[in-house]
Amino acid sequence: MKAFLDVVFSIFWKDLLAERRTREILGTMLVFALTVILIFVFAFDLSVEMRSKAAPGVIWVTLCFAGTISLNRTMSLEKDREGFDALLLAPVDRTAIFFSKALVNWIYLLITAAILLPVYALFNNVNLFNGGIAGVVLLGTLGYILTGTLLSTLSLQLRTRDMLLPVLLFPVLIPLLLAVVRASTILLQGGIEGELSTWLLLLAGYDLIFMALGIIIFDKIIEE
Repeated sequence: MKAFLDVVFSIFWKDLLAERRTREILGTMLVFALTVILIFVFAFDLSVEMRSKAAPGVIWVTLCFAGTISLNRTMSLEKDREGFDALLLAPVDRTAIFFSKALVNWIYLLITAAILLPVYALFNNVNLFNGGIAGVVLLGTLGYILTGTLLSTLSLQLRTRDMLLPVLLFPVLIPLLLAVVRASTILLQGGIEGELSTWLLLLAGYDLIFMALGIIIFDKIIEE
């Protein structure tokens, strides 16, 4: 297990150092996400109540589209630099590659969320700061990244991978998006406590399913 974790964090650290030099992926994600939020703020003259009701949908749609930037570029850069060939030649468990790529993309998305939520709260006078929202963000972004990492690897060999990834990804994300939006709405607007537990369990189950799928089939996908 220690050797496996060492490989995961070695690849993870390599990607972070590369991003630190270029600031290509995270910077693009932040600019995109903030632009979408500012367009929403200034394009629609909504009351505070309506902005609060719209918050879950706007935030999660923004995070999902910003996340596709990370998923596409992380895999594309690795392929263009022939990094995948080196990783496949290394005597390491292929699953470690999956978890390292998922981890670095998750960090990018969490940083984006950590900046996006306060900006939305500031411009829309909506309180988004509570432990429940933080938990939903952690579970929701994790499920999104696990799914996206698997599907971005699947589409890696295709010439139209940048356009194809959203087409493959978003239909699969429907249960996740439904769960995160409903859970966020209940936390912000109030609702039945038992219903919140149901959505959180659905989120946790979704994460576990795609984590298991990654462990089972990632090595077969990446070697094709």
